[in-house]
Amino acid sequence: MSDRHGKAGRCLCGAVGYAVSGQLRPVIDCHCERCRRFSGHYLAATSASVADVVIEDPAHQLTWFPVPGAEYGFCRTCGGSLFWRAESSPDVLSICAGTLEPPTGLVTTDAIWVSHASDYFTRPDLPEHETE
Repeated sequence: MSDRHGKAGRCLCGAVGYAVSGQLRPVIDCHCERCRRFSGHYLAATSASVADVVIEDPAHQLTWFPVPGAEYGFCRTCGGSLFWRAESSPDVLSICAGTLEPPTGLVTTDAIWVSHASDYFTRPDLPEHETE
């Protein structure tokens, strides 16, 4: 997908692409168990207004996996983790930061649920929070 709308990204195989025309939030690392299992490590995500995101999915490969209070979006073809959204914030779409085409211009500013981080994880020097 062209980034004529702003920042662009895609899954590993390219079946699902997206463009963001608005502001992206700085990256936040989430160490909760659900995000770890979805991403394979921790979820490094930015977010944007749903109104500012255009998803290109011509083969209908974007699949949403529901969990209590939220859902995770991934590509059915390659399994690439793409999105996360909370029921409590329907106007916001979290975007897996690694799926954005560089340069992103983003910085990681916070880490949440760090007490849930796996035992192999060494914490960088970031503010740490326990939050839902």
